[in-house]
Amino acid sequence: MPPLLNSALLVTLGLLPSLLWLSYYLRKDCHPEPKTLLTKTFLLGIIISPAAIVFQLGFVQLGNFFPSPIFSQDSASFFAWAAFVEELIKYFVVVLLVLRNPAFDEPVDAMIYMLTAALGFAAIENILVMFKIIPDGANAALGVWALRSMGATLLHALSSALLGYFLAMSWFFQAHRKKLVVMGITMATLFHLSFNVFLSAFQNRLTGLIYSTSLLLIMAFLISILFDKIRERHKQSSAGAVLTVQPMKRELNFIK
Repeated sequence: MPPLLNSALLVTLGLLPSLLWLSYYLRKDCHPEPKTLLTKTFLLGIIISPAAIVFQLGFVQLGNFFPSPIFSQDSASFFAWAAFVEELIKYFVVVLLVLRNPAFDEPVDAMIYMLTAALGFAAIENILVMFKIIPDGANAALGVWALRSMGATLLHALSSALLGYFLAMSWFFQAHRKKLVVMGITMATLFHLSFNVFLSAFQNRLTGLIYSTSLLLIMAFLISILFDKIRERHKQSSAGAVLTVQPMKRELNFIK
């Protein structure tokens, strides 16, 4: 296969899982978002992803100045740092592009755009992994692709959706917005960390895969519930606002 065609195929395979998951979760938004803003969010998730590598390598390099096992790439502290950095970077994409955009007009949008940024981030990871693993053969590449499609790609989407839920809740509790965002980043990081620990902590790879997959299934079910909860809360909040406005209008008409 010509090198250019081979590269195009690997890029397509890397993008495909993210695009499929994005298509699935966009259906949960009753009021579709502007395609231009969704595309920008997805692309910025791709563009900004190298920052995560820089911060992760910086953490390892600290070991040169402060010799300690905690700065090892195999340490729990590194896994925690890597998860935190990735969740923070995905959140930064939404802060930069979405939060002040007029299209961000309902709470569930926070979950939608966090998912979109996360899937862009996951797409470039998948592409890089495909180029790295292809020298081992097409079968090995397809095996890794299948595992990442249902594993790491979904992990990024779900962890960011979890953060998006807390960001959505800040729509109703403006005074506690910072606390809710910090809580969201913390919960997303812990979920991300747990997945990585399950994959690496067991000598038997199958056991680790079973635990990590179970965690993803539980979180996917929870995220589905949280989507419904946010929509219902917004609906109730909007209905309450209408009921409040109607008596005010009647009073004004009476005065006139």
